[in-house]
Formats: sequence, structure tokens, C-alpha cells
Amino acid sequence: MIPVISYKTEEGKKTVRKIFSRSQLEHGNVQEIVNGILKNVKENGDKAVFEYTKEFDKIDLNAETIKVTQKEIDYAYTQVDENLVRVIRRSAERIRKFHEKQKINSWFESSENGEIMGQLIRPLENVGVYVPGGKAAYPSSVLMNVIPAHVAGVKNIYMTTPAQKDGTVYPTTIVAAKEAGVDDIFKIGGAQAIAALAFGTESVPKVDKICGPGNVFVALAKRTVYGYVNIDSVAGPSEILVLADSSANPVYAAADLLSQAEHDEMASAILITTDEKLAYEVQKEVSKQANVLERKEIIEKSIENFGAVIIAENIKEACDIANGVAPEHMEICVNSPFEVLPLIKNAGAIFLGHYTPEPLGDYMAGPNHVLPTSGTARFFSPLSIDDFIKKSSIISFSKSALNELSDDIITFANAEGLTAHANAVRVRK
Repeated sequence: MIPVISYKTEEGKKTVRKIFSRSQLEHGNVQEIVNGILKNVKENGDKAVFEYTKEFDKIDLNAETIKVTQKEIDYAYTQVDENLVRVIRRSAERIRKFHEKQKINSWFESSENGEIMGQLIRPLENVGVYVPGGKAAYPSSVLMNVIPAHVAGVKNIYMTTPAQKDGTVYPTTIVAAKEAGVDDIFKIGGAQAIAALAFGTESVPKVDKICGPGNVFVALAKRTVYGYVNIDSVAGPSEILVLADSSANPVYAAADLLSQAEHDEMASAILITTDEKLAYEVQKEVSKQANVLERKEIIEKSIENFGAVIIAENIKEACDIANGVAPEHMEICVNSPFEVLPLIKNAGAIFLGHYTPEPLGDYMAGPNHVLPTSGTARFFSPLSIDDFIKKSSIISFSKSALNELSDDIITFANAEGLTAHANAVRVRK
């Protein structure tokens, strides 16, 4: 049963601190194992990737079978229900439309004295997208990671995903990938896939950035190769925080908490409310609804370890707690949500009103569902166009424009003891 706690008590504050401290990346010798995989793939390329795929996934791959073929793509479309293909396309259209609004253009500004300054915006050349696979398919994750890169103008988008036991990629994953704009799909997963994308192999091109979720091996591999390539983030467990007053429906609130608790045992589901009656109604509803859900065991562990219903004195205290948690997803289920919105400083995605449940954002709304977790919404943002572009500063000065600043530059350079810097300006006077 999800606990109901008053925040003003020490138990309430302890509960919030516990949630802050959770991490899925603390798993004994996993980092050591990941380091070995990365080193082996870096040194031995395809050979190491094929060996790990055989060892971990029990699948024999070679240079001819590592990539999904056009024949496999065509077949995948015949295996996916037409209505699901329609839904995928509708979701893709909404995601694409939202991200197109994020585009920014290069700019240049000139002055009469001969100065030209500006900023050049260019897309990345090559991006790798990791998609979890094997027993389950996550087409929404494919769309959310690939479409911003495609809209940004990335030249080549490569996807890696573990194959099923028969050596094929789940048809829904293939369909989503092609609808989103993936160029090539490789049938590899785990830390070895991250290594292949980061360093390149005979079959897998080296990329400039890797994005996409995965298990602890994938997360640690991404963190380790950062610097060789860029990454989106090191994703932590999923989280939802529902901020509610007496106007909230306890059935809705409980359902929304459970929608995230079902992800895994480390997921966090928190309700903060100013209404004590609602708190206990939600507590009952969580137990009632969890009993009939397929992932009941996962939900119960998640709720037991990282779930809570916290009673706050007033809406300001509730918002202060919420800002401290800085959740991945925040629902504001109050009578006037837009009046509360200015009080919210830290959240990955904010859902306003009683009819804006979190799964809307996961699948169909349009904004990205790749969001900062583990409190990093204090300084990170959702995945966006900005993650797939790079910016170059543009500077061009005429001789007269340089002369106007030359004495100041020389003074600055000499103050730092960089006399060659000063000389490079002085010789042009």
C-alpha cells in the first residue's frame, strides 16, 4: 500500500530524501564489465560485437546479417496491424510538427566599420539511436528519439536494437523506425552496440552522438563513451509527481501514479496534495487498481520503495516540494492549473488539468517524452532539435574595425602574459 505522509513530519522529509538518492547505476561490478566490452569492441570491431551478441543474445550474426534488409522492412509492414501503422503515423506527424517549431536559423550582423559577426547553425552528420528490444517493442521511443534528429537535418541516422531469438527485429520497431526517418537498422544491443556506434566497426559507422534509453549496461556504456561522442543523457528510473487539490479525481490520480510505477521497481510515483481526504482516497484507489493490472508485482515494489502520498500545508509548500524533487513528469491536477504553473521551476514535462494524463505525452501529444530524470530537471531539458545541431561563431573584421580594438586586445593579452597573442594583433596595425 502506498504510504500517506505529512510533509511537516520527519518521516515525510525522509521519504523525499530517499527518492532523491535512488539510482539505477549502482550495480556492483557492472561498470567493470562495461569497460571490458567497450575496450574489446574498440580494438576488435565486428568480431567482438558478434561474439557478445552470441554470448548475451544467443544470436549468430555476421557482416551480411547484422543489418535489417529492405526485404525485412517490407515484411515488417505486413506484420503490423494497419490501425497501429495509422496510429504510429499520426503520432509521428504530431511529434514532427511540434519539433519543427523548435528550429533556429543561422544569423549574421554587420556594422558600418567592417565588423561581421554571427552564428552558423549546422546539423550533426551522424547520429546513433539505441532502442531497447528483444521481448518487447517500444515504437514510441523510436519516434521520440529519431524525429527531432530528422527534423534537425541530420544526414545519417543509424539505429541499433537487440534482435529477437529468431534473429529478427520486432516488426513494430522497424515500422516506427522507417516512418521516423532511420537510414539503417543494426541488430545489436547492450554495451556492445553503444561501443560500435561510439568507435565504429567494419559494419557499424561511427557516429557523432548517441541517444536513446536502455538498461544499466547501456546507461553506463553511454556515460563512459561520452567524450568520444556526445550523448543525450544517462537516463534514470521513470518518475511522476502529481500535484493535486480537492478538485482532483482520486481515480484519475491513482491511475496516473500507476502508469509510471509499472515501468520498473525503481520507478517513483508521488502524489502531493493539500487535501487530506483526497490523500486517503488515492491510497485506496492505488491498491484497488494495482490488483487488476498485469504488472502488479513490479508496481507493488515500485510503490513500496519509492511511492508516497504527501500531504502539504498549502499549494506553495506543495510546489516547493515538487521543485525539490524536480520530477521527470509533473501533473498539476488543481482547480486553476495555469495559476499554479508560475510556481513550478523544475520539471521535465508539465501536464496541466484533469484531462491531461502523462501517457498523452508518452504517445500522442507531440512534445518529446525523452525527459530529464533523477532530479536533473533542475538543469537539463527534454530532448529537442537543439540536441542534434551544433553552432559555430562567425567573426569577420576589416582592418579599420580591428584597429579600433587592437590596443585593448594588446593590453588584455599582455596582462595574461600571452605576448604572442598581442603580437598577432600588433603586426597588423
